Amino acid sequence: MKRKEVQELKNKPLVELEKMLHDGRERLRVLKFDLAAGKVKDVRELRSLRKDLARVSTCITAAKK
Repeated sequence: MKRKEVQELKNKPLVELEKMLHDGRERLRVLKFDLAAGKVKDVRELRSLRKDLARVSTCITAAKK
């Protein structure tokens, strides 16, 4: 995620951030199953998705305060 995307993330409403988090977790779950099945070629996608989810989670926590 680029710096500009992170800034845009901070300006999004809380409902949209929570939807992004839910969708991202679902995508992560699917990727983990695909990894176990040997379908995933790019393992870095898992790492970047986890980091993006952490950023979204951090923005949600900051928005609630």
